[in-house]
Amino acid sequence: MSIPSTAPKVGHYRWRIIALLFFATTINYIDRQVLGMLKPIITDDIHISEADYGYIVSAFQAAYAIGLLFIGRVIDKFGTRISYAVAIVVWSLAGCFHAAARGPLGFGIARFFLGLGESANFPAAIKATAEWFPVKERALATGIFNAGSNVGAVVSPIIVTCVTVAYGWQAAFIITGALGLVWMVFWLLFYRIPREAKKLSRAEYDYINQDDRREAEAAAQQAAQSPGWWQLMKQRSSVGICLARFVCDWVWWFFLFWTPDFMEKAYGVHIQQMVLPLIVIYTFSSFGGIAGGYISSKLINMGRSVSFSRRTGLLVCALLVIPVLLIPGMDSLWGSILIISLACFAHQGWASNIYTVVSDYYPKSSVATMTSMSSFAGSIGGVLAASFVGNVLEITGSYFVVFMIAGFAYLLAWCCLQLFLPRKTLA
Repeated sequence: MSIPSTAPKVGHYRWRIIALLFFATTINYIDRQVLGMLKPIITDDIHISEADYGYIVSAFQAAYAIGLLFIGRVIDKFGTRISYAVAIVVWSLAGCFHAAARGPLGFGIARFFLGLGESANFPAAIKATAEWFPVKERALATGIFNAGSNVGAVVSPIIVTCVTVAYGWQAAFIITGALGLVWMVFWLLFYRIPREAKKLSRAEYDYINQDDRREAEAAAQQAAQSPGWWQLMKQRSSVGICLARFVCDWVWWFFLFWTPDFMEKAYGVHIQQMVLPLIVIYTFSSFGGIAGGYISSKLINMGRSVSFSRRTGLLVCALLVIPVLLIPGMDSLWGSILIISLACFAHQGWASNIYTVVSDYYPKSSVATMTSMSSFAGSIGGVLAASFVGNVLEITGSYFVVFMIAGFAYLLAWCCLQLFLPRKTLA
């Protein structure tokens, strides 16, 4: 992983942390995507209906939301190192347990515990980024580790297809689930907060903590209250961020869990033929996170305000999703793939900025809590959307309605941010 050329020559230890977060996020998305890849095979094997599949996805989203009710506070209290390790053990074991499922209930239970464990990934990663990077680098750093979600989505079809063809769909869950246990060993060996990292130079430590004075002042103002969810929700910025994520987070989950099924139903694509289209989609989208982070970081370096830079990056991404409105009328598989690729590219750019907005408006002591709270709002939207999508497909047999709503979701979310986010940030 290359270090951005714009970084001052003060050391590069902090980029090792991003490498760890990148691989954790990669594994996170490998584990959650396996079911979507295997949906056509599993539904034929054990006869799961479209509505049942929607409820199984909702079980994951519901558990993800439940986990986010408390995981941010847990991470802020016990620290990123231990909290992240425990979470990945939970989701890895849950991933393996999918192999034992024999019906909707079994898959629902497995997905529930997978979602519970995976709920810690982004609050922990965002907090680690806030601990290890100054404000001006956080969006780019977030974009880099968040690119792991796309790499996971690219690697997953290859692993799942090869293992499934050779050993069956149960083995695919076991092998992918075990990856997190390997990562956990490296995490515990190498991760420390900056003041405890023995190999971190003083120059790099000072560079990382260059914004601490302003953050300390903001944290001091909130220290007496030790803000929890209720106190945070009294702030307009919290309302705006949560509304934005509620409105549009589900679109990414839709692409992740339903794209293989859409390709099979609309174009007759089978599992062996899905590998290349999915690789194209998620390889293309992997650049979106870095591009989205780069746009806002570049604008900041050009002298524009943090608020303006983040909003501009988010607006560009929101506009790039709108072409999905064209998909229902397209006869070309690769035309649809290219538009979905663009939308996934835009989502990752959106995610890089919306996650970083949290560290712009809140001190480090509240970053994980606010990230989990906004992610909870996004997951509630995902729970409702997953059941909605499943039932729409069961009733209509068509993706038309879903794509129509998805096309405008990010623009609506951007309007929510415009209404509620103040112009002044912590940065």
